[in-house]
Amino acid sequence: MTAEPTRDAPTASPGDSARGEPPAGSADLSRFLNASFVRHDTWDRLRAASERMSRGVRPEGSRREVAEALALLKPIELYWAFPGRRALRQLEELVSEENWGLLARRVGRVSRLLASGTYRRRATAAANERSWEEDVDLDSGAGLGEDVESRPYFEVLVVDDLGEEEEDEVRRRLLELRADDDPFVYDLVVVPSLEDALIAVLFNYGIQSCVVRYSVPLRSEQRLEVLQGYLAALGPHRLDEELDGKSSITLGRLLREVRPELDLFLVTDVPVDDVAGGRLPFRRVFYRQEDYAELHGNLLKGVGDRYRTPFFSALKSYSQRPTGVFHAMPLSRGKSIARSHWIQDMARFYGHKIFQAETSATTGGLDSLLQPQGTLREAQDLAARAFGAKRTYFVTNGTSAANKIVAHALLQPGDIALVARDCHKSHHYAMQLAGALPFYLDPYPLSEYSFYGAVPLRQIKAQLLALRAAGKLDRVRMLLLTNCTFDGITYHPERVMQECLAIKPDLVFLWDEAWFAFATFHPTLRRRTGMEAARRLRDRFKTPEYRRTWERWRERWEALPDDESRWLDHELLPDPDRARLRVYVTQSTHKTLTALRQGSMIHVFDQDFERVSADSFTSAYMTYTSTSPNYQILASLDIGRRQVELEGYELVQRCIELSMTLRRRLASQPLLDRYFRVLGAAEMVPEEFRPSGLTGYYDPQTGWVRMEEAWARDEFALDPTRVTVWIAGVGMDGDAFKEHLMDSFDIQINKTSRNTVLFMVHIGTTRGAITHLIEVLTRIAQDLEERHEDLGPAERELYRRRVRALTEELPPLPNFSRFHRAFLSSPDAKTREGDLRSASFLAYDGERCEHLPLDGTLRAEVEAGREIVSAGFVTPYPPGFPVLVPGQVLSPEILHYLEKVEVKEIHGYRPELGLRVFRREALEKYEEQKA
Repeated sequence: MTAEPTRDAPTASPGDSARGEPPAGSADLSRFLNASFVRHDTWDRLRAASERMSRGVRPEGSRREVAEALALLKPIELYWAFPGRRALRQLEELVSEENWGLLARRVGRVSRLLASGTYRRRATAAANERSWEEDVDLDSGAGLGEDVESRPYFEVLVVDDLGEEEEDEVRRRLLELRADDDPFVYDLVVVPSLEDALIAVLFNYGIQSCVVRYSVPLRSEQRLEVLQGYLAALGPHRLDEELDGKSSITLGRLLREVRPELDLFLVTDVPVDDVAGGRLPFRRVFYRQEDYAELHGNLLKGVGDRYRTPFFSALKSYSQRPTGVFHAMPLSRGKSIARSHWIQDMARFYGHKIFQAETSATTGGLDSLLQPQGTLREAQDLAARAFGAKRTYFVTNGTSAANKIVAHALLQPGDIALVARDCHKSHHYAMQLAGALPFYLDPYPLSEYSFYGAVPLRQIKAQLLALRAAGKLDRVRMLLLTNCTFDGITYHPERVMQECLAIKPDLVFLWDEAWFAFATFHPTLRRRTGMEAARRLRDRFKTPEYRRTWERWRERWEALPDDESRWLDHELLPDPDRARLRVYVTQSTHKTLTALRQGSMIHVFDQDFERVSADSFTSAYMTYTSTSPNYQILASLDIGRRQVELEGYELVQRCIELSMTLRRRLASQPLLDRYFRVLGAAEMVPEEFRPSGLTGYYDPQTGWVRMEEAWARDEFALDPTRVTVWIAGVGMDGDAFKEHLMDSFDIQINKTSRNTVLFMVHIGTTRGAITHLIEVLTRIAQDLEERHEDLGPAERELYRRRVRALTEELPPLPNFSRFHRAFLSSPDAKTREGDLRSASFLAYDGERCEHLPLDGTLRAEVEAGREIVSAGFVTPYPPGFPVLVPGQVLSPEILHYLEKVEVKEIHGYRPELGLRVFRREALEKYEEQKA
């Protein structure tokens, strides 16, 4: 689905329309990003037009604009409780009465409440029910008889083909049950059809619960194209198929797919056994004769179940107890600080509550991370539900530890693991510690931007076939890929796992989603997460339809020539009787969701976990997990899960919208476009991997481009929240530009390459941050323009040389070379997996190693014919992964890259000494011992 906008979009520059879009009254809405852009823009225009009418300015044109705006809002407000259709009707009455002053005041208030989002922190339902004949002040709460509402507010979708009077009756009977001591406040949105319900839950992120009437109509009467576009999020589903009178069951399943966190309720007149066979997608089924009080209670309970944070609540409760401390940790309850004369500033900086919650005990409602039985176990179970896993484990020492836990649990010495060579360095160390033999896979290079893409599926299949031909397929245990990469390139996990399982039915998959935890909470992005892909494959493999498809495929397959091309050139389908879904995902929750630093999770969807891996996983978890975990990190993981289950969809929509705004502003302003070019799919994903033909998300000439087809079909898709900007025109490399942003403008970024910088837009990014970034880049561009005007011939040539160095003289990105024969799995090995562990431990003896500097000494040795073998990991930052691992032969391409790369950090390389390599005699002696 296209990104959902919010009022956090940056203010337009002078002469620019509100978001670079045509007037809301225009018949052509195609250049709006989606319906939320239209909604907010139209309310702004209605406010401006009604204010002009109240002042008598251009009355004829302003009256027409008021009428056009109200007409456009009418189908849009169907999907919202505030202000909703009822408020629109009252505004239309004011127009018919020509009460322009009151109209302007009320439209202005609604516009401000929508812009700020404060309508969700007030008793808005009461405001909607009050007659608009009274001039109530919605901004301050005066006239409502209530203070600002502190209870969380949500909206309930009712799907039923009701008349206006029936709708008012349902609303009245349900809302009158609300009480002051209810934990939450809600209001109702009523829509008449299945299509309207799907549009509503994708358009209105405030909906938390859906009440569906049995056998609702299929089609929406709202044919506004910008609203119909939301149905594209359903992917290949056809809504014109025969529903056999069970549209509510179909709707429930579709709602569960696009927004699985919602509470779904069915209201029916027929016995539940007659509703549908199999498992219903509803939390509860009600009969028409049952009273509204039970439904009201279930609505509150459903949201309450997601709101519950067992460990965070237990920690809060513990901190409030007057506990005498006779266990470890003098810091506990702030005692060692309170008695100090010298560290009172620590208490002032952090506040007292963080110390009240510090303890080394697992009593008083708390729990043990290593053997959770109470609140921590509940918190992890809730996280598993939220992320679609069978099991979830909290990790308090980062995803580096999470990666080692999974590798240690699932790999034994001698197992072969197919590993993307650009994976995080923790995976390389995990291979070393587990004694597994890594078989490195090369991602496609993007040499013109000095970073790598991802590993093509064809290469993965080819290497699996090579291992099978060598008689080693039984030793292949795992495929490890980074999804998505730091630069935002995402795999198609469902397709990757499907085709690999056709070759190796018991293959284990580890998806490193350190940067992708947020994707679970967006219907389009979710499909490319490991957990969702595992669920889809599991459900598909169990169906009779898949078995028939597989049998037909098998017949065609056996008729093809028996050569490698049939495996590489055709889509593969696994045998449903043999394929096992064994999928693990590691996530740096703290990187893209709300959690304290080093807060991470491991998600498990392993059909053989209890039978095969439970004990080894527990052992590995014990190995890498501290017996004294940070309780604040654990509590943040618990409450971060609550946040994304209740507002994750909204938050992800907002950050996508902000990233789209950043793209548009950079592409639309000629001055910025001269120095800063946003890289799109065309630059970052080769055409052969993009059958959709998508080249980017925004084009100044054609406007916004929908991304659903690309995310459904393409082998690789580009994460819209990551904005990679080419900066070679500035004349600075990425590292220097990063320092300039921080030192001069207090803008901090993580990732750079030789000629790009990455701006990550996440759920904590604000409109102000985007606006500040645009202003800073504009200022830099203006400074460059002024500076270039004053340059003399020599300075101009110097600038051209700098740009040429960043565009035409980039070192090519090297592929993995090979392991030295001493570290191959066997002397006559025909495949390239290597014994990383043996090479690492051999290098522990310093006398077996020497240092060769990059001052020409190393090149001279290579040109003399010496086989240089690395004795350690060599990791330039950027790109941030090892270009050499222990036991790897230094190729001429890697040497050239190291000589040309201009970065300040190369871990494993000491400039004053040189590259640490094995001595020739040490390798010869080791080979003799092995023989």
